[in-house]
Amino acid sequence: MNRYLDVNPEVEQAVREGRPVVALESTIISHGMPYPQNVETALNVERIIRENGAVPATIAILGGRLKAGLTPEEIEYLGKTGQAVTKASRRDLPVLVAQGKDGATTVTTTMMIAHMAGIKIFATGGIGGVHRGAETTMDISADLEELANTPVLVVCAGAKSILDLGLTLEYLETHGVPVIGYGTSELPAFYTRKSGFSVDYRLDTPAEIAAAFKAQREMGLKGGMLVTNPIPEEYSMDPDVINRAIDEAIEDSVREGIHGKATTPYLLAKVKDITGGDSLDSNIRLVYNNARLAAQVASEYCGKWSK
Repeated sequence: MNRYLDVNPEVEQAVREGRPVVALESTIISHGMPYPQNVETALNVERIIRENGAVPATIAILGGRLKAGLTPEEIEYLGKTGQAVTKASRRDLPVLVAQGKDGATTVTTTMMIAHMAGIKIFATGGIGGVHRGAETTMDISADLEELANTPVLVVCAGAKSILDLGLTLEYLETHGVPVIGYGTSELPAFYTRKSGFSVDYRLDTPAEIAAAFKAQREMGLKGGMLVTNPIPEEYSMDPDVINRAIDEAIEDSVREGIHGKATTPYLLAKVKDITGGDSLDSNIRLVYNNARLAAQVASEYCGKWSK
């Protein structure tokens, strides 16, 4: 066990007994939504995972400790502290741990800590990817490198539509990361169900996804698996409306000189303001949808494939 890691006793027991556990990130709490919606959403996601037969493990760095499984009080703390908490990617961990500081985990660091704790399945909203204009800025999310190297299955609603989705898929393909569409052959675009880009494979049941991930693990293949789960139809946004909002937000970010790890939180907040809050509502609903699927996949994996 990593000496910097604290695993919640319930989570530790479930992992030890081979029962289903689903990891959850904490950047969505501190940087992805305003308080108190962030805390309410985080607690609802944990409830949904339990209702679907798995144990939730929200992940963060608190007081320099890597935490796999937070208490409701710790989730409340992250929600209230908000963006004052460091958005922690791989490069941030050594300093945050050494200095005893707090950090909210991205997809990258959630995958890392989940793997340290023996958790195989992770639910998030959307992954990072290749940013628009990356051919000159080289702005490519560390999430993609982590997917290429860390053996965790990630359930998401596709890459965030503020990104260059075509280049994101090319990057994943180059690094051998399978991109699975749950009930779809087309990559979901976070706020909308369609992007115009194809996934590698369509799988229609949690059992099929669990079997594919089991095969990947048994073959000893490096890296994880990305499962893209379209936002429910009733919460999907009009593509024209959301794309106009994204274009406007990107123009604002360029004008204001936003770059690096500040880019995604800035763009999501701008899109929320431009759409009058509709994008936030969609964001919350797709996270719930992903949590449900992740718990079902984890249950199938542990029920049939873990032994």
